[in-house]
Amino acid sequence: MSRLLIIVLLTTLLAACSRPSKPLPPARQSHQIVVVTYNSPTTYYVNGNSDFAGIEYDLAKLFAAELSKNSDTPFKVKFLVVNSVGEVIPTLLKGRAHIAAAGLEITRLRSHLVRFGPSYQQVQPQLVTHKNIADEPHNLSEINGMSLQVPSGSGVAEQLADISVDMPSLQWREAPQTGSDELLEKVAEGTLDTTIADSHLVAMVQNYYPDLQPAFNVGAPRNLAWGFPKDGDHWLYQQADAFFDRIQKDGTWRNLQDRYYGHSTRLNSMDVNGFLQRMETTLPQYIKLMKEAEASTNIDWRLLAALSYQESHWDTFNTSPTNVRGLMMLTEDTADRMGVTNRLDPKQSIMAGGRYLSLLKDVIPGRIAEPDRTWMALAAYNVGLAHLEDARILAQKMKLNPDAWADVKKTLPLLNKVEHYSNLKFGFARGGAAVIFVDSIRTYQKILEKYQEKRVPPPPPPSPTWLPKFNLAWLGIQTSETP
Repeated sequence: MSRLLIIVLLTTLLAACSRPSKPLPPARQSHQIVVVTYNSPTTYYVNGNSDFAGIEYDLAKLFAAELSKNSDTPFKVKFLVVNSVGEVIPTLLKGRAHIAAAGLEITRLRSHLVRFGPSYQQVQPQLVTHKNIADEPHNLSEINGMSLQVPSGSGVAEQLADISVDMPSLQWREAPQTGSDELLEKVAEGTLDTTIADSHLVAMVQNYYPDLQPAFNVGAPRNLAWGFPKDGDHWLYQQADAFFDRIQKDGTWRNLQDRYYGHSTRLNSMDVNGFLQRMETTLPQYIKLMKEAEASTNIDWRLLAALSYQESHWDTFNTSPTNVRGLMMLTEDTADRMGVTNRLDPKQSIMAGGRYLSLLKDVIPGRIAEPDRTWMALAAYNVGLAHLEDARILAQKMKLNPDAWADVKKTLPLLNKVEHYSNLKFGFARGGAAVIFVDSIRTYQKILEKYQEKRVPPPPPPSPTWLPKFNLAWLGIQTSETP
């Protein structure tokens, strides 16, 4: 206990002695929210297309848009990115930011220092080892002799300090300016025995390092929230409280969670290992063709690679019992419409698959934003556009959002239940398979984005002449019937 009080006093003194010479103006006055965060797969990062992303990034941008609704002057967001989670709260206390948005766990020590907003997510700390470890521990008393590291200043570091009061033999080291994702990589590489990280990050990183293995949960689940200065702008705090209440009720938060974590647990370690192996041995012979298809369709070649792996495991001779064939597993009808003369020709198959996916994206209602637009197009690639529209109509009937993939993925599996498909125009479909299809592709694409070169967007292509006119009547769909 005395150790924690000393930390509190030292942190407070550090903040008091390091106030900026020029105070940060209130957000309501400047119409700018300064948000302190740090780089992490679960907070803020630059994605595979060189765009800013992360659930905290999206939340902050949405919050600014919310504030702008009732203001003559739009609110902007300025992100102050520090080197580690341990620097986030001290930076807030120094008066350099209005909000700390960094996947912060609400802990006893932190609650002495900052005012937390409403909890928006619950996570479970897990001790993670390599799956080939000789003796897998089942609790903290069994890790003696193992190297355990956690990020300095993290919620887990505070948790271990609390546990050590009753378990003085517990040994660990705090790694400065190091994220949990980096420590998980070290465990996967065998240079560190174990670390403790939050469950949602563990599930994500396992898709890149399938040899990681959660051994056991450490303590109770923890709540995540934004942090505010205790003497900060009460108006901004109230606005944030209302904002989180709204997004929890209207489905916005559910959609964000699906965007970043909805696919993380779809694959098992065998799936990921198989993909990583073929990525090294088989994919290189098709990358050039996939990049050519990207230049023609403006679809990221890594998405095309993920799609073709899900379809055929990059086996150009793959043929299903229903005579769907080739790298992109084209039906005879789709191949004819795309002008394919030989479905087993990798060049024709990849180009046609990319063009068909692009065509599906074009006919999905324009109000559906990315990335949901792409995910719905992928579902249509698998189950057909007609059944996708049935699922969207069903979502609307169930008072869900037919334009949000997080909601449509709930209704697609219902297309095989008679009480639902009997009341829909296109009848029975194995919609659950389409959900698995999309989630798997999303995971494969994320793996490719980590290990393969970044995409450089090509210049806008000329108006395509290769696409046949897409006639919705071909699928029996009247546009007035779609949501």
